Amino acid sequence: MSIPDTQDPIALFAEWYAEALKCGLKNPTSVALATAGGNGRPSARMVLLKGFDERGFVFYTNRESNKAHELLANPYAALCFYWPPLDRQVRVEGPVEPVGDDEADAYFATRPREAQIGAWASQQSRPLESRYALEKRFARFALKYAVGKVPRPPFWSGYRVGPEHIEFWRQGRFRLHDRVVFSRQPTGWARQRIYP
Repeated sequence: MSIPDTQDPIALFAEWYAEALKCGLKNPTSVALATAGGNGRPSARMVLLKGFDERGFVFYTNRESNKAHELLANPYAALCFYWPPLDRQVRVEGPVEPVGDDEADAYFATRPREAQIGAWASQQSRPLESRYALEKRFARFALKYAVGKVPRPPFWSGYRVGPEHIEFWRQGRFRLHDRVVFSRQPTGWARQRIYP
């Protein structure tokens, strides 16, 4: 089946994403995030997509993590979604900017309480002497925020990857895959089918 002839990649992503949410994957929101620091060396890891719209694709993290330092040095990233049961992949590339405090606060408030406390407890990407030390930090913050609302840590927030290029890939027979790339132009999106 060929990729639909739409001119709106965000609407097409929304369709594919909705199907991915229903296809039985344990974490259909998982996406590989690739960044590169000032030294130009690439780094990739899995994150969870927490929102998307015409402005871009949002994930959240500790702003003192390795990925955050890389984004500060080089504010561009690539995302790669892969949904094996659907034989589909979506790649996104573009500049990255932090989300606003109101948006980060609103998302943080939806997280399970234990995940909120975990955000306080984790000194992401820094050396950890033992698992016990992490559990002890978690217990300390659980006690600190035993009553009432858990505030969002000032060092924890979100980033939005603003899409300049979005590629849709669908597996084909005999490795004749279907690939369509959308490139953002001043007047909208340009669409180009490319060889597999």
